[in-house]
This record gives sequence, structure tokens and C-alpha cells, in this order.
Amino acid sequence: MTVYRNNRRGMKDIQSVPKGTTLYVIEEVSRRVAPYEDSKLCARYEVTHHNGVLGGAMIGSKSVEQLLAEHGTVYTSQPSGVRGIWEPSPQVAGPLGNDTERYLDETEIRGMEKQVRDANDDRRKAKRRGRWL
Repeated sequence: MTVYRNNRRGMKDIQSVPKGTTLYVIEEVSRRVAPYEDSKLCARYEVTHHNGVLGGAMIGSKSVEQLLAEHGTVYTSQPSGVRGIWEPSPQVAGPLGNDTERYLDETEIRGMEKQVRDANDDRRKAKRRGRWL
């Protein structure tokens, strides 16, 4: 796996990436928008062509140098431990099957009660400020 960093050497090296190479970057995910999603996900881009004037590699209409400047680090293979945006998220809950009775243990019950308390506290604080959402 080759890693390109946002410095002078990385900018020079990434220009010579061949057409068809897949590049990976790590995207930060807002917890407010997607609370159950991972905080960091991996996005992939494919080098489609080379610029006719400057000769640098391009990803659609964006140059690979711009991709490197925006994200700071670009990888040539998917970083380990980071799930891709295109991969399904881990299943937290699902069908119980034929067994409809499920007994919760004490830690699950305490966790659910804490979620209810936190949600009610947030709702009360929002009403005091005059906002409903």
C-alpha cells in the first residue's frame, strides 16, 4: 500500500499515478447526521484520465493533487480497520426468529433507561430554549 501525504514530495509523486488506479481517502462522518454510522469511513476514487495540458492524473474533473490537498492523506489500497462507504453497516438489530420472547439482562435494561433519560433531558432543554427540534 502506497501512502501519499500532503507535502511537496507527495504532491509530486501522486501526479504519476497510472490511469485506472483506485485511490482511497478517509472521510469524517458527522455524528449529528448519522448517529449510528462509524465516525470515519473510506471513500474510493478511480483515476480516469490524465490532463492534456499539465499531464497530471485526474479523477473526473478533479485532479489528484486537489484530492490530496482536501483530505491530507491518500492511499492506494483500502486502509485496514476503516469500513468503506459502499459496504453495508454492521447490523445492530434484526429479526428475532421464531422465539418471540427475549429476556434482557441488567446491563441492557440500564442502557435503555439511560437512553430514555438522555432523550427526555434533551427534549426539556430544547423546549426551554424555545426550539422544538
